[in-house]
Amino acid sequence: MNGVVTGDITNFTSIRVDEKEDLINQTSRLIKSWVSRAEYAEIFRGDSFQLLFDDVSTTLYKSIQIRCWLKQHTEDQRTPLDARISIGFGKVDYFGTSVLDADGEAFHLSGRAFDEMKSTHQYFQVSTPNPSLNEQLKVILSLANIMISQWTKNQAEVIFLLLNGKTQQEMADVLKIAQSAVNNRIKLARWKEIDKTIRYIASLIQG
Repeated sequence: MNGVVTGDITNFTSIRVDEKEDLINQTSRLIKSWVSRAEYAEIFRGDSFQLLFDDVSTTLYKSIQIRCWLKQHTEDQRTPLDARISIGFGKVDYFGTSVLDADGEAFHLSGRAFDEMKSTHQYFQVSTPNPSLNEQLKVILSLANIMISQWTKNQAEVIFLLLNGKTQQEMADVLKIAQSAVNNRIKLARWKEIDKTIRYIASLIQG
């Protein structure tokens, strides 16, 4: 099953013009490194992005990693960077020159839900062809949404590295902090609970 991620960067207007260009260039390189073809990930309209994956779990975890990536680039905690993300799972009927020139069920579900999110202040939504499952997913994701939204820059840094497959000691070496500090950040982020939630959501969608 294909997963389409549609999103934008929140509080993007709060950063300086020179920082915006650097962040977008870095973000573009990052998301293109995650997909099987470079055309499967694009940034458009300055602060919006879209990605196409062919695996449910990868789609979910990379969506969280995008939020971590932006949070760790926050300079002013009063206006933290984050991402509003809508995921659509379904079929892809047509793919042109890039993910922005494609069509199908997954794109429709992702796009429609993203448009609705702008008025609901949600940051993470998952849509499937099954309406009753979608209602379940909204309830399940609501608490995870709250926890992820509250992550600090430091917590986002370790979760980003964790999702890259780093051990706690490797994270400590990269961040130049103690391994115990890494462990504490993971606990404060409630990652164990969020990870369990994401795994459960993936099982529901695949099942």
